Amino acid sequence: MAEESDDTRTDRGVRSPWPALAAFLVLSITAGAVGNLLQGDDVGGRYLELDRPAWAPPSGAFGVVWPVLYVAIAVAGWRTWRTAGGVRPAAVALGLWSAQLLVNAVWPGVFFGLEAFGPAIAVIVLLDVVVIATIVAMARIDRVAAWLLVPYLGWILYATALNTSIWALN
Repeated sequence: MAEESDDTRTDRGVRSPWPALAAFLVLSITAGAVGNLLQGDDVGGRYLELDRPAWAPPSGAFGVVWPVLYVAIAVAGWRTWRTAGGVRPAAVALGLWSAQLLVNAVWPGVFFGLEAFGPAIAVIVLLDVVVIATIVAMARIDRVAAWLLVPYLGWILYATALNTSIWALN
């Protein structure tokens, strides 16, 4: 019979990793929820009214892509915390992880809520930089965690180009 891993032996004083994963999921999803609140009502309709480049995604794509990305962001943070053995050994990586969630939550409020497309470019470029720094910091601790953020980086780089195009067209 195979030995139980430390992750499942809660009877010997080893804490289960699952509550921490739930906490990372809550934090990640909360950032998305705050962004949704800040962006205001009828975002899909307002998005469709904008002059957009031909390569812009349909408004329905956002509702499919973001939930998957938020789960990947949460798992990346959790893996980093777990691999490092806690918050203190991963302080830089998890600090950057937290910062990118904050900037992520602010951008929809600037772009959609305020319809300030120019200032939104500055916010999303900051997000790009913080996510790149997060990936670099996480790669020093857990390469899988870092790779989990690569699709997110790709999506926000695409969003940066889209934000810039919308600003230029409107």
